[in-house]
Amino acid sequence: MVAKKVFKKILTITGGAGIGFINGFFGSGGGMLAVPLLNKGLKEETKVSHATAILAILPISIVSMVVYLIKGHFDAQPTLITGAGVIVGGVLGALVLKKMPPKITALVFSLLMIAGGVKMII
Repeated sequence: MVAKKVFKKILTITGGAGIGFINGFFGSGGGMLAVPLLNKGLKEETKVSHATAILAILPISIVSMVVYLIKGHFDAQPTLITGAGVIVGGVLGALVLKKMPPKITALVFSLLMIAGGVKMII
């Protein structure tokens, strides 16, 4: 039992570090790692995994944004326009997630990950 708790803590810390690195390096994508880590690795429910990933990505995104801003990699106009869409989409997505069955949520998430991977290869 103690070994299981220690493993869970190590997985949480190393997984979190990996998620932060990926999000900082690519500017996004941490959630794509956070959801499977939470769901499969830490045995959280699907909806809890998605909601937790979103909340965990917020501070990571803020830190990444500050670094990019300091380095001069920032353009206000597309940021504001995209940001407005992200807010609307985020609210709508959270409302849909609340009503969607966990198996469908997992299927849609998996298909998006596969499509993204295929697109990157092609």
